[in-house]
Amino acid sequence: MILTVTLNASIDKRYVVEDYRIGEVNRVKECSYTAGGKGLNVSKNAVIAGEKVAATGYAGGHAGEYITEQARMLGIRDAFIRVAGESRSCINIYDTVNRTQTEFLEPGMAVTAESEEELKEQVRALMPECDVVAMSGSIPKGSSPDIYQELTAIAKAAGRKVIVDTSGKLLEGVVAAPRAQKPTMIKPNIDEIRALTGKSAKNLDELVLAAKALYESGIEVVAISLGGDGSLLVCAEGCFRAQVPKINAVNTVGCGDSMIAGFAAGMARGLSMEETLRLASAISAANAMREETGFFVKEDMEALYPQIMITRL
Repeated sequence: MILTVTLNASIDKRYVVEDYRIGEVNRVKECSYTAGGKGLNVSKNAVIAGEKVAATGYAGGHAGEYITEQARMLGIRDAFIRVAGESRSCINIYDTVNRTQTEFLEPGMAVTAESEEELKEQVRALMPECDVVAMSGSIPKGSSPDIYQELTAIAKAAGRKVIVDTSGKLLEGVVAAPRAQKPTMIKPNIDEIRALTGKSAKNLDELVLAAKALYESGIEVVAISLGGDGSLLVCAEGCFRAQVPKINAVNTVGCGDSMIAGFAAGMARGLSMEETLRLASAISAANAMREETGFFVKEDMEALYPQIMITRL
């Protein structure tokens, strides 16, 4: 089983408009509402890929009940901690004329130290059932800035693989943590890996060296997102580059989360890292082909899978 952790879950609202104009009334042509937050996007994709998934984190108020209800309807086991306050909403505006996407992300509710302890106990209780823990996204107000390191230590003490996908100070803290609190895997983008390593990483060779520096610091798997150019992977099995075929991208929001789902699924299945990278790349590309955030169609993924080019560097 895969356990996902979404500390700042949300209702994701997607508005489709024509020729979005700032400071004017914009009529929405279509709208959709889904249970979201990066960890829940991982959950949804992992379920579609055929994995058993439990999701934990915080859920508050009526919005929190909507989020957990939607998760259960998708076949995700609800292990969320109920808290006071209201879970946030995040809005994505897609302009069909200019083909742009604009996002508005609410900060989320505040949580207490008591809720954080309850979350840790929940994670400990779920460890005997799970193979991989995937923690993603921002954290709400009131959270310890070291919460990802603390949860990682719980999972690693139980012998589980841990993926942490976050950014900014949170990512810096994860990378700087003692080895016992370092995750098995991180997935920074190019800007993040430059900030983490202090290296310019202007070309592929320099990106590889930067990823190797993180690997040597104790992170077993370092994946670097290259956007439309695919991704890099450094691990004990070697260094790999994945390139995806050209696709008709409809909605790229959640592609990184879908890639994390692919990595978690590959690790849970015991696949080689090369095959795990292929699976993760195919799921991510399939996600971009569909309008719904954090969603892919298995037939799309299966068609893309053999077209993913993996090169050992």
